[in-house]
Amino acid sequence: MLQETGLKNSNLNIAIGSVLSIDRQSEGIFGTTSNGAKFKISVFSQHIIKVHITKEDEFNEHSFAVVQNPSAIEFDYIETSEEAIITTNEVRLIINKDTTSFSFFTHDGNPILEDDPKFGTSWIGEQVTTYKKLRENERFIGLGEKTGPLDRRGHGYQNWNTDHFGYPPDSDPLYCSTPFYIGIHSKLAYGVFMDNSHKTHFNFGASNRRFSSFSADQGDMCYYFIYHKEVKDIISSYTSLTGTMQLPPLWSLGYQQCRYSYRPDKEVLSVANTFREKDIPADVIVLDIHYMEKYKIFTWDKQDFPNPKALVKKLEDQGFKVVVIFDPGIKIEPGYSAYDSGKENDVFVKYPDGENYEGEVWAGWCNFPDFTKTDVHDWWQEQMKVYTDIGVEGYWNDMNEIATWGQTLPELIEFDFEGIKATTRQARNVYGMQMAKSTYEGAKKNLKGKRVFNLTRAGFSGVQRYAAVWTGDNVADDEHMLLGVRLVNSLGITGIAFSGYDVGGFAGNADEKLFARWISIGAFAPFFRGHSMLNSKDSEPWAYGEEVEEISRNYIKLRYKLMPYIYGAFYEASEKGIPVSRSLAIDYTHDSHIYDENYYNQYLFGSSILVAPVASKVSLTKVYLPDGEWYDLFTDTKYDGRQEIIAECPIERLPVFVKGSAIIPMQEAIDTLSNNTNEILQLHIYDGLENNEYNYHEDDGTSYSYENEGYYQRQIELTPFKNELIIHAKKGDYSSQYKSIRLYLHGFKNLKGTISVNNVDYKVDHENFMHLTPISDFDPFADSKEPALQIKNLPFIAFENCNETININW
Repeated sequence: MLQETGLKNSNLNIAIGSVLSIDRQSEGIFGTTSNGAKFKISVFSQHIIKVHITKEDEFNEHSFAVVQNPSAIEFDYIETSEEAIITTNEVRLIINKDTTSFSFFTHDGNPILEDDPKFGTSWIGEQVTTYKKLRENERFIGLGEKTGPLDRRGHGYQNWNTDHFGYPPDSDPLYCSTPFYIGIHSKLAYGVFMDNSHKTHFNFGASNRRFSSFSADQGDMCYYFIYHKEVKDIISSYTSLTGTMQLPPLWSLGYQQCRYSYRPDKEVLSVANTFREKDIPADVIVLDIHYMEKYKIFTWDKQDFPNPKALVKKLEDQGFKVVVIFDPGIKIEPGYSAYDSGKENDVFVKYPDGENYEGEVWAGWCNFPDFTKTDVHDWWQEQMKVYTDIGVEGYWNDMNEIATWGQTLPELIEFDFEGIKATTRQARNVYGMQMAKSTYEGAKKNLKGKRVFNLTRAGFSGVQRYAAVWTGDNVADDEHMLLGVRLVNSLGITGIAFSGYDVGGFAGNADEKLFARWISIGAFAPFFRGHSMLNSKDSEPWAYGEEVEEISRNYIKLRYKLMPYIYGAFYEASEKGIPVSRSLAIDYTHDSHIYDENYYNQYLFGSSILVAPVASKVSLTKVYLPDGEWYDLFTDTKYDGRQEIIAECPIERLPVFVKGSAIIPMQEAIDTLSNNTNEILQLHIYDGLENNEYNYHEDDGTSYSYENEGYYQRQIELTPFKNELIIHAKKGDYSSQYKSIRLYLHGFKNLKGTISVNNVDYKVDHENFMHLTPISDFDPFADSKEPALQIKNLPFIAFENCNETININW
């Protein structure tokens, strides 16, 4: 039975009750309620307010996700007999004392996010739920690795890290949990991050049209409300809470080749040699579980890999890095070093009676390190020296949900939880992230100044601080190919900027057209790896015949040409949390077309390149171009935005477009990013309707010196209506590898007689307005090569890459 003040207390439901008392504190307010609950409001910033509610004696303030503390933020506080009101410069929180409901408004009174006045926050047994008013036409995006459409309205989801081999396209949950979403309505947007590592549930109007809700099976109701006018700023604030990614090593952004499994070492070398012989760029060979002795981590199979140090050195000489997989399970085998050491140092997860938990995985019956125990990280670092001492710089954390045969981890298992103690119910969702943290920090210490590439399957909010995420054991079909795009875009919304999928599909066999299409899409993914499983056919770029080999070569080379642009997007992600692969909902939030199932797979790669993924057997497709002007990447054909077009997409051509006013730095293709011999930076500038600023970033790609002025940055400013491009003076102590700049102008039809570069004039041939002839004897570096797939081969002007400001006018 319902009362006006909320839910009546019963054996089924316990409401939060009405407010009994409120005390103002330096960071917010503290209150108590009639039903024995307590709440605390903390103002983290002008844009972020934390709501924390508990029935326990103390608030559980522990968080593996949040790294930010409340700032010394000034806010206004007003209390009446009916309401308590907190106002920052950006948002207003009104607390109804009768129902202890929390509602957020803009300064001019528009509701952003309101508690359901009858339900608010309540408990059913141990489960705590907050119910929010569901607004007409409200949309929801985010939650990270979740299947389904871009707009999650009408759907419900769980967060419970799960090993889900070959998951169907509507499966939930999967491997990684990030309980953060963004709501959109009435030209407004807001974010909600629920910081509770128990199994959580999100209902966005699924099976009801009254409310949206989020709940946890146990623990406190603790969530952060974030409000900005732009979705990208909401994401940046979320990553200010949970941390941004570290800038990865440059080589990890190249193409990575994996197989479950390459063995023996001669096959590994043969694969590497074939990439070089066939002129297909690649930077990484990934070793799956068969490099180990009987699947025991920190070992090498003595027959198939008798000299791993020599193997790593041979691959390094060819420009390849090695990435090795490992799982958390330590085989129970006296005499096995990792087991003996782990037992001696008491590092394993335990049953309540103190006995080490045993679960069965690849190596057999295993114990599992308790990565929520702080000193286990030091133990893990010591074990990792087996790899780092021979030059391995890349690591792949798998099976870390924890996955075991039987798929039912006992819930009574106890974890240290940084001294707090917890069971599987609270620890499971963070276990994979804590393993990734141990791996990252251990490798970073062992490698002594070199950046680490670290990949994980399982994680929780904040995992981006330690690892890239891939979307697990997918299937070789069109549905999974397009689902992978949505998963990566959604992971980006939740702060995980470095993510990807197994190109070609892990399970099953791709045909020629599917692999060709998948590798063209994968070339525009943050993490780019081909991978296939045991008992499937070979899945290297040359395994599908000459046509697919050529298509693969072209798209992989295109990625390497775009690497200055891609690296800049990763730098922005490390600084601001803005993802590399960007759902169109980030930049075109209130355009209803982008949520249409015909277009919700489209995304921006970086700030200016629009990718329209399409199924493998389709040769014509509809593409939606949002607001602005757009250019076909390969032909320079210009289109107005806010329209649907029909794009040709034969198997060798993926629909890709460049935004008007874009600034795209490029280079010539190379075999490996570990040995970049380019000395010419290409700047592709596109005419458009808006001014644009681009922050060009360059560093050594391997060390952390960029954190201390060891970078080369140029602010590049385009003003189309002034016919002006300014490359501002360099910042930082790093010297650019590029000695000269080639400038390509796309779509500028108002060119006059000359182009001036720092007062040096270049003539314009009006019969072919892009044919630029230097007045001086300066060599324009004419490009004689004609690659099979290229951006339109425009003429260019070239000039020295000096460190001072460069003014270009036309």
